[in-house]
Amino acid sequence: MAEKIKSIDKIKSELFNLRKSLMNLKFQKSTGQLEKTSEIKKMRIQIARLKTKISKIYGENNA
Repeated sequence: MAEKIKSIDKIKSELFNLRKSLMNLKFQKSTGQLEKTSEIKKMRIQIARLKTKISKIYGENNA
């Protein structure tokens, strides 16, 4: 149980960092500094994967 809590905390901190990076990418795009706009999509997919992992872990705990 404690291992799952640690993994959730680790995933949440990584999720926070990815969201921060996504915000920076969006700012760069709006100012015209971002060359690879596909990075935004890749970042969103990574965020979705982490959110799925979190919900899967919570689902195992409740079952």
